[in-house]
Amino acid sequence: MSNKTIVLAADHAGFELKEEVKRSLLELNYEVKDFGAFKYESTDDYPDFINPAAQFISENNDTIGVIFGGSGQGEAMAANRFKGIRASVFYDGPDEIIDLSRLHNNANVLSFGSRFIKSERAIELIKQWLSVEFEGGRHQRRIEKLDSH
Repeated sequence: MSNKTIVLAADHAGFELKEEVKRSLLELNYEVKDFGAFKYESTDDYPDFINPAAQFISENNDTIGVIFGGSGQGEAMAANRFKGIRASVFYDGPDEIIDLSRLHNNANVLSFGSRFIKSERAIELIKQWLSVEFEGGRHQRRIEKLDSH
């Protein structure tokens, strides 16, 4: 994947990991658009950050996103409510899941469970995810069905 704009968003549970990933992406010369949180606030709610990020990605086909929360589940659920968003959750399972999310599902958002992954590993996986292109073919039909509703 070329150096598209990478959208970031996180709640309090994902804030620290988002900040570490952001620093690394900027050092790697990626363009980053950060939707917050911009400071640690234990009472914040993930939709306040994830929804604007997902809306932006939905409206800008040249963007992809990485979002962060405690489990990543709620964040992915919020993002997936927006047309054209295909968010995949990753904890720290088999690396093949990262590849398949792009190869077969054309994931444009990667959601990390920040309580389950370290920053160095997350950065390594993001670079891997960015390097994988959608396979298309029989998978394109499925993506079109997802995006038609």
